[in-house]
Amino acid sequence: MEDKKTIKDIYLDNYEKELMQHLLKMLTSMQLLDGQLLESPDITEKWETLLPAYIQDAIPEITKYPSVSLGWAMYLGMAVARYWDEDWSTYSSKEDLYEQIRDIRGFDYMDEVIRGNILHLEGEEFDQMEKNVQSCAQQTLAKIRHEQIEPQSPMAFHVYVRSIKVLYQLGAAIELKALGYKFEKIK
Repeated sequence: MEDKKTIKDIYLDNYEKELMQHLLKMLTSMQLLDGQLLESPDITEKWETLLPAYIQDAIPEITKYPSVSLGWAMYLGMAVARYWDEDWSTYSSKEDLYEQIRDIRGFDYMDEVIRGNILHLEGEEFDQMEKNVQSCAQQTLAKIRHEQIEPQSPMAFHVYVRSIKVLYQLGAAIELKALGYKFEKIK
């Protein structure tokens, strides 16, 4: 029996696709990506285990700090990609990987922890990555607002979840590119 997509599912799929295309184009123009989403099934699947705990911390931040609530998902993608490259056999089995990252200095400082302690960025690179993530978070927030969805509605929640998924995937892609991964044609 074939699953039929609801209008809501189609809307959310289209929203996610449009957001991904927009941010991918932006990040390509910033030379952080090459027009393609670098990804690994391991990193993509890890999102599902990170999501519940991340949402618990991020949802309360939406009202006062919407860019933080969105942007930290992008940093999380970068951290997971770094761990994937370093020692995935160790990190993949950690059910509380998000909490371990968060608990280094708390949710408020997760951006600094990931940029400094995990990605080992310093100086201008450290500051520039903050600006890059902030730009993506602001673009995402603008897209969410453009959708004119009733705040605190079930649809608003679903759009938010799709948005942070896209940001997580893009964060992972940025780090994979920084680590030297790229798509190559196989003959």
